[in-house]
Amino acid sequence: MDLASIPAPRRHAAYGFFSRLPYWLLVALLLGVLIVWRTLTNDTYAVIFSAVSRGLGLTIYVTLVAYAGALVVGLLIGIARVSKNRILYEAATFYVEIIRGAPMLVLLLYIAFVGAPALVAVVNQLGELLSFLGPLARPLIEFRVRDFDFTTRAILALIIGYSAFLSEIFRAGIESIEHGQIEAAQSLGMSRWQVLRLVVLPQAIRRVLPPLGNDFIAMLKDSSLVSVLGVPDITQMGKVYAASTFLYFETYNIVAFLYLSMTIVLSLGVRWMEHRMPQNVR
Repeated sequence: MDLASIPAPRRHAAYGFFSRLPYWLLVALLLGVLIVWRTLTNDTYAVIFSAVSRGLGLTIYVTLVAYAGALVVGLLIGIARVSKNRILYEAATFYVEIIRGAPMLVLLLYIAFVGAPALVAVVNQLGELLSFLGPLARPLIEFRVRDFDFTTRAILALIIGYSAFLSEIFRAGIESIEHGQIEAAQSLGMSRWQVLRLVVLPQAIRRVLPPLGNDFIAMLKDSSLVSVLGVPDITQMGKVYAASTFLYFETYNIVAFLYLSMTIVLSLGVRWMEHRMPQNVR
């Protein structure tokens, strides 16, 4: 087929498509196809994939539960950060500044080995104070640190850590709403809570969806830190298998492939969502 016989608009459209083509994605797909081919044709890679992928479900579970909790806590703190109540504002600001200043790994270890035992002690102390209730207070008194499993501690640490970051996203979204809309809603007789719930939050949440998506991807990657507590996620399963077989290169190829597969798909989803949103919402 002669190139000159193709109409000019079609030639320009084809050229524009290839000029915008994300070549990095093509390279990533080629690497992914290579690893999949090696997994299907190489017994060693197949065994490694079977062993490591056992932690995939727990990785997804930790990420989803922790992110859902961080969204709720972050939204409440974000609302407190724009509150006119001085006590709420100062308490929320203290929380955000302290938590954001600590590395996630340190926070994870602190919650697991300091916060969890302290929480168990407080619960047991509460149970002793309520001992007059008899059998109803016995579960509190007999609550032990070993009953607080490491998966729960890791989820709690991720909720605390990411809620501080998400609260700033929510705060920015709330403050981006034009003050004229708030005044108009108040002139209609709405209370401050009604204005926040019916006018401000619906628009603010739509505006912050892309950064919330980016933080979800970041939490998926940071969920690998729970392996330091022995939680059997993808990273921990890879560490155990590599330590027992000394196949570090092959094992961590599979671990990286699993994480990259999830994060790249999610990143493309966030970009698609961002481009589909109206310009006046972003």
